[in-house]
Amino acid sequence: MSAMIDIAGLSKWYGATQVLKDCSAAIATAEVVVVCGPSGSGKSTLLKCVNGLEPFQQGRISVDGVSVGDPKTNLPRLRARIGMVFQHFELFPHLSVRRNLTLPQIKVLRRSADEANAKALRLLERVGLSAYADKFPGELSGGQQQRVAIARSLAMDPIAMLFDEPTSALDPEMIQEVLDVMVGLARDGMTMIVVTHEMGFARKVAHRVVFMDKGEIVENAPTADFFENPGSERARLFLSKILQH
Repeated sequence: MSAMIDIAGLSKWYGATQVLKDCSAAIATAEVVVVCGPSGSGKSTLLKCVNGLEPFQQGRISVDGVSVGDPKTNLPRLRARIGMVFQHFELFPHLSVRRNLTLPQIKVLRRSADEANAKALRLLERVGLSAYADKFPGELSGGQQQRVAIARSLAMDPIAMLFDEPTSALDPEMIQEVLDVMVGLARDGMTMIVVTHEMGFARKVAHRVVFMDKGEIVENAPTADFFENPGSERARLFLSKILQH
């Protein structure tokens, strides 16, 4: 199976500090990969390099055959095809939920207002928020806002979805409602890279787990292998701490 997302020999520096060291991973179409590791290990930076939000100095990344690092690549067009869900929702606070979903479709995909609205309402129904179409983000809980953010990404018909710690800013009781939407996406065959500490989600949904430490990919293993027999002492220590909670 050819890779939808191919990362090869990726290295990145901030000034003299190297934050990614020779990272390589391939994500196939419809594969779900969870990226985990301690804070500061480079997980979010790796994710942002995939859709060109962060430049990198060495290596290559391609998404659906398009080179992210090639100066000739139209990055805005590529980003429109890769959904990105951040820790802090990134919704437009002055726009209704409906407008948050329709505006990017109209501006970027050139959809008509009617098409965009129909798509928005279908997706709000999918994430359980039909009744909130005309509310503003500030009127919603954190979990509801994150589900709107996921729906907004889906409205662009992405070929892959990137999630950067999507539940870490949420109250515990809201986490499950967001994870349930993500589980549904995975079951529908969406290609996904998810940076998360939610190990229950990883066990349930991920095909593979990538474990990072100090800017390096230390392990890249099938999910069951990673949890049952981690190959590195560093991963064993990480799991022993995180699985106690």
